[in-house]
Amino acid sequence: MSQTATKPKPAEAAVKQSAKVVEQHSKKIADSAKELEHSSYRIEDSADRTTQLAADRTILAAERTYAAWIRTGLFALASGIGARALLTGLLPEWLVQADASMLIAFSVFCFGAAVWRHLHPGPPPPRPGVQQIPRSALTVVSSFLALVSLAALIGIWTH
Repeated sequence: MSQTATKPKPAEAAVKQSAKVVEQHSKKIADSAKELEHSSYRIEDSADRTTQLAADRTILAAERTYAAWIRTGLFALASGIGARALLTGLLPEWLVQADASMLIAFSVFCFGAAVWRHLHPGPPPPRPGVQQIPRSALTVVSSFLALVSLAALIGIWTH
C-alpha cells in the first residue's frame, strides 16, 4: 500500500497534464488578445490619419478652386481691356463696347463666385491638419479685384 501512496495515480497525472495544457493555451490566448488590442489601435490611428488627410485634400482643393476662379476673372478682365484697345476702329464702337463690357462684367462675376464658393464649400470636412488661407484675406483680395474690374468697365465707357 505504501507503493500506491507514493506513486501518482494515472488520473492525477492526466489532470496535471491537462492543467499545463490549459495554462499554455491561456497564455497564448492572452498574448493573442494583447496583439489584437495593439492591432485595433493601429487601425484606429490609421483611420484617423486617413480622415485627416481627406480633410487636408478638401481644403487644398477648395483653395485650388478659388485660384481657378481668380485666374479666370483676371483673364476676362485683361481680355475686356484688350478687346477695347485692339478692336477700336476695326469694329463698330457699340460692338467693341458691348464685347469689352461683357468680358469685364464676367470678371466681376468670377471674383464674386470665387469668394462665394470658398465661403460656402458644402458640408464641413473633418478638422484638417493644414492651415487655411484666412477667409478675410480672400474676401479683401476678391473685392479689390472686383473694384478694379468695375473701374475698368467705367474707364472703357468714359474713354
